[in-house]
Amino acid sequence: MTSKIAVNGQRLWQSLMDLARIGATPKGGNARLALTALDGQGRDLVCGWMRDAGLTVTVDRVGNIFGRRAGRNDALPPVMTGSHIDTQPTGGKFDGCFGVLAGLEVMRTLNDHGVTTEAPLELAIWTNEEGTRFVPVMMGSGVFAGIFPLQTALDATDTEGKRVADELQAIGYAGTDEVGGRPVGAYFEAHIEQGPVLEAADNVIGVVTGSLGLRWYDVTVTGMEAHAGPTPMPLRRDALYGATHVMQEVVRIAHDFAPHGRGTVGVVNLHPGSRNVIPGAVKFTVDLRHEDAGKLAEMDARFRAACEALAQGKTTGATFDVKIEDVQYFPPTPFAPELVEHVRREAVARGYSQQNIVTGAGHDAVYMASVTPTAMIFVPCKDGISHNEVEDARPQHLEAGANVLLGAMVAQAGA
Repeated sequence: MTSKIAVNGQRLWQSLMDLARIGATPKGGNARLALTALDGQGRDLVCGWMRDAGLTVTVDRVGNIFGRRAGRNDALPPVMTGSHIDTQPTGGKFDGCFGVLAGLEVMRTLNDHGVTTEAPLELAIWTNEEGTRFVPVMMGSGVFAGIFPLQTALDATDTEGKRVADELQAIGYAGTDEVGGRPVGAYFEAHIEQGPVLEAADNVIGVVTGSLGLRWYDVTVTGMEAHAGPTPMPLRRDALYGATHVMQEVVRIAHDFAPHGRGTVGVVNLHPGSRNVIPGAVKFTVDLRHEDAGKLAEMDARFRAACEALAQGKTTGATFDVKIEDVQYFPPTPFAPELVEHVRREAVARGYSQQNIVTGAGHDAVYMASVTPTAMIFVPCKDGISHNEVEDARPQHLEAGANVLLGAMVAQAGA
């Protein structure tokens, strides 16, 4: 029945553009950092729309917002959708915001057509997904899912020493509901892809089967700084030269574990940083990702072997002190097959081109998958660009994603 019901794409687009006026940047993006006054204004706007749509709005102690639409059997756990509306300092109009407003559009559309689902529906706005102002990232969903304690989140501070707890009070979103600990029947999240795969394949819907696992490291290679002129090349312990061998191995590892291997060196700092001094120490970050836990473990082993070979002089002939610090690990997260199939079937039923895809970015859905069956819906974004003011998406693609979300949620909740 719901395959004959379509969302109002123009209304969805207008809501996105109205929200984008709050924190608008000169290049057409958004700067609406978590728990700033602008974030408060954005929350006020969307909460007003939720209430206008007849949703019962509640706020928990970490500032997560929930809008509930009653079902015929409110004793059933809700089918939830959601995302976030906080942005990067130079963010776009669609990252996170599309998921929230697509969920709102689902509620509005069901109202328009007089459809009541068997189970209740909920729309969530998660606090501090981006992690730009406060860490940890994906804060609200992480506390909800029990990944880290509430007090850890409330005590987190920004660069000015301002606490999450105090900033929630300042913008009026220090709720009283306990965080998590209640049943959720299923969770769907619609999102722009934030990558180039769908656009390159000219497909409209990404059926997200899961998320890549992630390992982050800080690596320090220590050699010996010396004068660049008098020190012969064979006698040098050039830390940068040594470190580059590990950096290139990181990229080789990712290629060898294609198509889902990822390897990135994102930050490099060297000491002493003088034009005529051989670098004595280099510190750099490493990011390895794969969808398969076993493959990610193999990538980790190869990376560590490369560091050990450098330390023992097997790589350059010179020995180095190589220190590896494990920073973070997220295991690969497969999404619930039943929910993934709801997404696929709905895309096919509505005639949208679709493909399987794995998310390489972190999303609130990754944490929610630890407490309830979860799936995601991707739509293309222009040139795969996100976390950038020029982030863009076609209205018809956003409408398609919202239609798939509508059908998948109703299929799970029962109509």
